[in-house]
Amino acid sequence: MKKRHIHNLFISSFSLLSLVLASTLSLAGVVVVVSTSNANTELDEKQIYNIYMGKSKSFPDGEKVLPIDQKKGSANREAFRESILQKSSSQLNTYWSRLIFTGKGTPPQESGNASVVKDLVGKNPNLIGYIDSSDVDSSVKVLYEL
Repeated sequence: MKKRHIHNLFISSFSLLSLVLASTLSLAGVVVVVSTSNANTELDEKQIYNIYMGKSKSFPDGEKVLPIDQKKGSANREAFRESILQKSSSQLNTYWSRLIFTGKGTPPQESGNASVVKDLVGKNPNLIGYIDSSDVDSSVKVLYEL
């Protein structure tokens, strides 16, 4: 009987620990960031959408904006696409193919993982990107949280 009680206690403790870890991991979210030297302090969802869909070429303060994407398949990219762009990957591919073909636009530059994006954005006030909130440091500032 004691072995069964210890086994049940172990399973319960393990389940509770797993739940706590899962909820902690889900607290980290995706944030839209710019360099700390960028004068803008916030953007709304529509402004970000327009930047990433090539409809806006400047920040609200008038400075040129260059959006960068994380690599295809990254969890942050998928979360950003679903939350901000609200389009499937195939819809985005079709959209950009049409704009490229007609010479009316180019998609955001794909620049690697969150670490690469953060490094690029931190060094250039005209870049905008998205990273996991846990990756934010003093080189970037958050303009929007998903």
